[in-house]
Amino acid sequence: LIKLKDVLHMTGLWRATVYRFMASCGFPMKVELGGGN
Repeated sequence: LIKLKDVLHMTGLWRATVYRFMASCGFPMKVELGGGN
């Protein structure tokens, strides 16, 4: 798994662009790790 900030750094894309790609199946969806408590 790659952290979002690392994806942004490696691709040079903006956060909104990455989320847009995830919504259109251009990127895999994010995976939440941990309990979130």
